[in-house]
Amino acid sequence: MTRLHHNRNWKIEVFGREHGIPHFHLRWPEGRASISIDTLEVLVGIPPRDILLEARAWARVNRARIWDEWQKLNQG
Repeated sequence: MTRLHHNRNWKIEVFGREHGIPHFHLRWPEGRASISIDTLEVLVGIPPRDILLEARAWARVNRARIWDEWQKLNQG
């Protein structure tokens, strides 16, 4: 697991040995969600709107970094 970003109330992580659509994990104090790297669509979970907007904005700017980490942790 690699934490790519965190702020006061949410964080973005990428895990190894994942399956399905390439995604990252968004965690906040009350929950978590999985979000597609390609489309930034929420795959699992219901994040609060403000957290989702902030996380998507960060992910848009850092998408290449997220992809690099996904590929490194999920080769083969």
